[in-house]
Amino acid sequence: MQFRHGARDEPEINLIPFIDVLLVILIFLMLSTTYSKFTEMQLRLPTADVDPQRDYPKEVIVSVSADGRYSINKNPVADRSVETVTAALAAAATGGKDSVVIISADATSPHQAVVTVMEAARRAGLMQITFAAQSTAQAGR
Repeated sequence: MQFRHGARDEPEINLIPFIDVLLVILIFLMLSTTYSKFTEMQLRLPTADVDPQRDYPKEVIVSVSADGRYSINKNPVADRSVETVTAALAAAATGGKDSVVIISADATSPHQAVVTVMEAARRAGLMQITFAAQSTAQAGR
C-alpha cells in the first residue's frame, strides 16, 4: 500500500491583522500627542487677500470693537450679554432666516466677543455667517 503524503503547506504570516493593529496604534498616537508649539504662536488677525466686498440684499453687519462692544448695522448695542445681542440681531434681520450675518471684528477684539455674536446668531436662527477682513494691500497703509 502506498500512502500519499499530502503536500505540506508552509505556514505564512497573515499581515492584515498586523497592519490593522499598527493603524490603530498610529491613530491613537496622533490623537494623544500634544503640540507645545501652539502656545508659542504669535498671531496677527485679520488680514487676508479678499475679493471686493459684495452687497448682500439681506445682510446684518455686526461690528465688534477692540474692547468688546457691539454695533449692529451701525446701531450700538447697550449690553454685551448673549440675550441682548440675540434680540438686536433678530430685530435687525429684515430678511428673516435668510439674512447673512457679517461679523466685522477688530484684530485685537476678544475672542469671546466674536463667539458671543456667533452664539447670538444661532439663537436668532441666522445660520449664514461670514467674516469681514481687510485686504493685505490695505493693511500696510
